Amino acid sequence: MLQQKTYQAKQSGPHFFETTGPNAPKWYIVDANDQVVGRLATIIARVITGKHKTTYTKHADTGDFVIVVNAGKVVFTRNKLNTKLYRKHTGYVSGLKTMTAKEMLQRNPEEVLREAVWGMTNKSSLARHQMKKLKLYTTADHPHTAQAPQPLPAGVTRRTVLTAKKKAVK
Repeated sequence: MLQQKTYQAKQSGPHFFETTGPNAPKWYIVDANDQVVGRLATIIARVITGKHKTTYTKHADTGDFVIVVNAGKVVFTRNKLNTKLYRKHTGYVSGLKTMTAKEMLQRNPEEVLREAVWGMTNKSSLARHQMKKLKLYTTADHPHTAQAPQPLPAGVTRRTVLTAKKKAVK
């Protein structure tokens, strides 16, 4: 009987991921213009945790880097722009601060997508490290041109409701 070989990612040195070789992390770029926050966050969370790869190992970082441009132009479905609340606590008595999604997009637009992606990862020290692979920018330009980012592969992305509407209008 033939045994199939399996692959298990290993942490190499002080890094959580392999820095060189075929399993080294790649850089991907995503345009968030007119994308739904939750749908985009699921795709990004899959890529930074490495679940889109065949070499996925849950105790090691096998994910890739993701650059998100136009993060301030994301959209919410239905009435979530006015009803969704973001809460944080200062640590003092009665220090609960609450903001709607509309206020959050005006004040700190990157945090909307960052919190959505964080909500879709495991809460662990590895996940905190993987969140550092997410680079968010409100404009179309970014300082990571030296890494030669590529668009996400077709197997990772999904068709969203908004892109289907755009194609129907054209």
